[in-house]
Amino acid sequence: MSDRRWPVTLTEGDIVLRPLRQSDARRWREVRRRNLDWLRPWEATLPAEAAGGGDAVPTFGMMVRRLRREARESRTMPWALAYQGRLVGQLTVGGITWGSLRAAYIGYWIDSEVAGRGIMPTSVAMALDHCFDALHLHRVEINIRPENAASLRVVEKLGLRREGERAEYLHIDGAWRDHVTFVVYAGDFPDGVLAAYQRSRG
Repeated sequence: MSDRRWPVTLTEGDIVLRPLRQSDARRWREVRRRNLDWLRPWEATLPAEAAGGGDAVPTFGMMVRRLRREARESRTMPWALAYQGRLVGQLTVGGITWGSLRAAYIGYWIDSEVAGRGIMPTSVAMALDHCFDALHLHRVEINIRPENAASLRVVEKLGLRREGERAEYLHIDGAWRDHVTFVVYAGDFPDGVLAAYQRSRG
């Protein structure tokens, strides 16, 4: 279907969401290494029961190949987040389900050096608008650890609906962690999430 085509690039001023590519490896590793302590508390990890089950932590190259395959199958949209021409993070629309559900989730991270400038709320808003306007999804959710104040500020700035709590929802930083679910439905933002966010700032 034409509404599921990949690759897709989204741009708003100095902020660009573009497909993650193999040539990003050096910069991606540098940003991740520099932000190790900033990101570790919110990073997905593998539980002990996954050991030996083919769930080994992938290399960057393996990750990009897997994401490309899933993107071709219309199951994910793996974007590199660039600001002023430099990779500063990642945003992925994952778990895309069609049929009678038409739903997905969004996950993201950003370089601490550029956090707090409105880059991530703008990026999430662009991704949400694409999910509803181009893919015609019905529902998109974002799951955040209640201790993750920076990530909570993103959804609060966008005015997303808090749906509820999920106990021990994801294995994060070495243990099963509770998450808070925020959700957006098609029609919640008639003029688009990005337009609403920009109005709130202006």
